[in-house]
Amino acid sequence: MTTVTEATNGNKKPSTSKKFRVGNMTKTPRERAEELVSRMTLEQKIAQLHGGMETINIYGYSNEIDPDDEDAMEQLAAQIQIERHVPEIEELGIPRFRITNGPVGVGMGDGTPSPPATALPMTIGVAASFDPELAYQYGDIIGQETDDLGQHVLEGPGLCLHRTVTAGRNFEYFSEDPYLTGVMGVEVTKAIQSHNIIAMAKHFVVNDQEYERFRTNIEIDEQTLREMYLLPFEMVVKDGKVAAIMSAYNRVRGDYATENRYLLNDVLRGDWGFEGYVQSDFWSTRSCAASLNAGLDHEMPDAKWFNEDNLKAALEDTSTEIELIDRALIRRYTQMYRFNQFDRPYAPREIDAQGHGAIVRRIGADMAVLLKNSEGLLPLSPDAGKILIVGQSKFAEFACQGGGGSSKVDPLYTVDPEPGMKDVVEELGGSATVESFIVERDLSNLSEAVAAAKDADVVVIMAGLIATEGADMPTMIMPHQQNEMIAQLLTANPKTAVVLKSSAPMVMPWTDDAPAILEVWNQGVEDGHVVGDLLFGKVNPSGRVPTTYPKTEDDWIGHGHEERYPGVNLGEGYNTMTYTERLHMGYRSEDITPAFPFGYGLSYTTFELADVSVDGSASKVTVTATVTNTGDVAGKDVVQVYLGVPAEGQPAKRLVGFAKVGVEPGASEKVEIVIDADASNHPLSVWDVAAHDFVVPSGEFTVYVGHDATDDSHVSTFTV
Repeated sequence: MTTVTEATNGNKKPSTSKKFRVGNMTKTPRERAEELVSRMTLEQKIAQLHGGMETINIYGYSNEIDPDDEDAMEQLAAQIQIERHVPEIEELGIPRFRITNGPVGVGMGDGTPSPPATALPMTIGVAASFDPELAYQYGDIIGQETDDLGQHVLEGPGLCLHRTVTAGRNFEYFSEDPYLTGVMGVEVTKAIQSHNIIAMAKHFVVNDQEYERFRTNIEIDEQTLREMYLLPFEMVVKDGKVAAIMSAYNRVRGDYATENRYLLNDVLRGDWGFEGYVQSDFWSTRSCAASLNAGLDHEMPDAKWFNEDNLKAALEDTSTEIELIDRALIRRYTQMYRFNQFDRPYAPREIDAQGHGAIVRRIGADMAVLLKNSEGLLPLSPDAGKILIVGQSKFAEFACQGGGGSSKVDPLYTVDPEPGMKDVVEELGGSATVESFIVERDLSNLSEAVAAAKDADVVVIMAGLIATEGADMPTMIMPHQQNEMIAQLLTANPKTAVVLKSSAPMVMPWTDDAPAILEVWNQGVEDGHVVGDLLFGKVNPSGRVPTTYPKTEDDWIGHGHEERYPGVNLGEGYNTMTYTERLHMGYRSEDITPAFPFGYGLSYTTFELADVSVDGSASKVTVTATVTNTGDVAGKDVVQVYLGVPAEGQPAKRLVGFAKVGVEPGASEKVEIVIDADASNHPLSVWDVAAHDFVVPSGEFTVYVGHDATDDSHVSTFTV
């Protein structure tokens, strides 16, 4: 046996007082886990099945506050002081198991208060980059900082889909598209786990809305479940080798996700071969024996259900078995041994704030989507004269830190809009001046803002929305009358650019009147620098829309369909949401008119797509094309491949491949995209209920190669 040193609790300095045995280093992780469990008493086993927080009535607390009140939610979190660990067992060599939240940086972790970290741009921005390498860099920062802070688990990535644009946690999730979500999720997972940190994909499954999330039931047909909502998880399990899965709060087909044997056992382990462990979302466990038997391995953050009294009683009346307790522990310990977590001391170290900030500044800019630039207003000259930043405080005065709730990161530093833009002007050697005017939420000083805009040479309106865990947004409209604010400001000065800092797409009735619209999402610590880099052309925007922007408030799957959202009470006391739209969600829906379609995005240059060739069969589709930069500046284009599958009920198009390519002005680059029918996203297949498998249908497939989901400029067919 070897020994390692373990530290004291929370964020205190390491101690050398505790020695832990780590097991036989020549055995496999699973063998070591089995050996450890064999030496544990029943009481020790039970103590390791749950978090170490004192049990509280969280539902009693949460029912007393308004979920839309962000301040009240933060006060609640501070009041209950959530603890995120499993206590150590010194005599067995089991260290304190530390769990931190994600997925937009190292959020609420083990210790009170949680230590500061790099607040990254929101996950939706990662998808907007359409760049798997960027996703890996994003996850690399998260994994490094989780390790820096001495944690073992990072709860992320989030893999639910943007079924509605109003969903409160869309900022934590990637996209409305399952394939794009899966590609990005795999890269983030690989990067996190490269630091010997357990990544935990969440929330399994169909936790696609926050409305009544503790009670709501989701009814969904098997084909839609498999082809859409399970698909990103399947990709992360098979391609990312994710170590852990977090189960969701909601019911699925009548059973809570934490008690759903079909999902936790039959699908996750039987169909996909998952070898990791399943943790509950915090306080999502709803039973003892039923949850353990179904495949839930770890209750967090307390022991409301997996406690000694309940488990001993369940063993006595045979509603569960000791083998299931052992199974749950072996699954978690196997992953801990896999990542050498028994073998390393708790030794937190300083985060490289400036180094990571420089990376965030670069990748944050590559997430931005240029939605409109009809008069060539952008990029601005660093000698543009008097530039006025105008908007409400959260967007125009301070760095936009992103969504609220348990994933919120305490930032190491921030770059606010005005100083950030001034820095960029100075870096470019420009003479422009930058000032700000902050508009009150009630628009009581809007007339003064309009007057200030008239007096400026260039106006930059900053607006947006910040969503939060625990509540969906009530409408698709930006809060606090920002649309009215923007509409009036646009009349004041023809040289006005709108910069959106959003958690999700929204309805923008003033679009036709805006010369330029740039979506940068909730950017995090480097907000001011990222926006400055983009506005002045230090970086050419290259992001693409990851979730359809609706044209009106009628353009969503819930319009006229209460059963879809917010659901209906079928006499059971809680609402049931039925996914009757099936596969026709987002850009796949014929009923949604986009203001800006999925995959869309402009550049400060222009591109031409030519020499498109498609070679298709039942086993593989190969697409080649040439991208030419026909403009004056270097830029990045995203070539996208969509497939029309010849099967009943299929939407017209599904994304099956993409490639981001940088091209110098006047130059051309060849692109090849290979779509493997056997890939984990089943690009050519449909779910066959009778076969209980994905199958490639016979018939004529249609291949669309272009720049967004509505681009039909290059269409080919092949027959299977």
